[in-house]
Amino acid sequence: MSSLSGPEAQDALFAAGTASQVPESLARATSRLQFPPSYVLVGVYRLFTDKLLYVPAWQKCQHGVQRGAVVGLIWAFLSFGIQKKYVEVFLANSPRVTGLSNDTMFGYNIPFNVHTYAAVLLLGSQITYILRFFLSRNIHVARERAWDQTVASRGKGPDFWLPYVEEWAVPPRVAVDTWTNRMQQRWLGGIGVFIIKNVLLVPFNFYPGVGIVVAAWFKGLGTAHNLHKQYFAAKKMNDKEIAVFMEERKWDYRTFGFTAALLEGLPIVGLIFTISNRVGAAMWAHDLEKRQHFVAASRSRNPAR
Repeated sequence: MSSLSGPEAQDALFAAGTASQVPESLARATSRLQFPPSYVLVGVYRLFTDKLLYVPAWQKCQHGVQRGAVVGLIWAFLSFGIQKKYVEVFLANSPRVTGLSNDTMFGYNIPFNVHTYAAVLLLGSQITYILRFFLSRNIHVARERAWDQTVASRGKGPDFWLPYVEEWAVPPRVAVDTWTNRMQQRWLGGIGVFIIKNVLLVPFNFYPGVGIVVAAWFKGLGTAHNLHKQYFAAKKMNDKEIAVFMEERKWDYRTFGFTAALLEGLPIVGLIFTISNRVGAAMWAHDLEKRQHFVAASRSRNPAR
């Protein structure tokens, strides 16, 4: 086996010297794997163009969306004026924190009223929570079905998913099931992201797009892990194998997760992207698994590698 370690060991599998060994069926997957965020866009495209994906998803979520939309519109009608007034008072009392005034941002003129923008953004987040409440279990089922349908569309059955194959010559060391790791998962996971997004990032939410981008960065790795839970389960990977697999592809998972979390963080329409991201994640898992097949086959032919 090659003496290379780290990213060099992974890249060596598809370097110039071994490119001719990659079968034609893997060539396109190898190209796509170089830029994982592209799978997020693939997921959006497939969800909006494939009837086998968007029709079942809409049928499952239709009634929840309708009920949530009615409640959300009533809430918006009753509370928008109050929330806009609250934003005006907040901005008036903390201009140094927000850097905003009524019509400027850091001294630059902007083409909209900041108070109105901030109130709409705040209201959009609230309506998103209302929709999420009414969708509840149904959107979870829609996500699961989107994953299953995407995998089925590739013509693969349960036997397609091989047991975990280590691709690196020297795998990175990872700490699993330690006190520190459990604390990080608990406090820097969902709870930590909630505190960061809803407390620490509140001033940034008044800047167009800034709050969403910062929150997506913090959520990126966790979002990617969650989107590939079904992949890890299909391969029957244990916690250590999952940790090693993700550590070896740390920046792939970060960039994919960041892009996915960025779309999911958009008010209201972000709920749609929570489904399309499952489609994209399934497509990525399919290509990752094809590479696992290639590595396993290569090593069976040449055990010394």
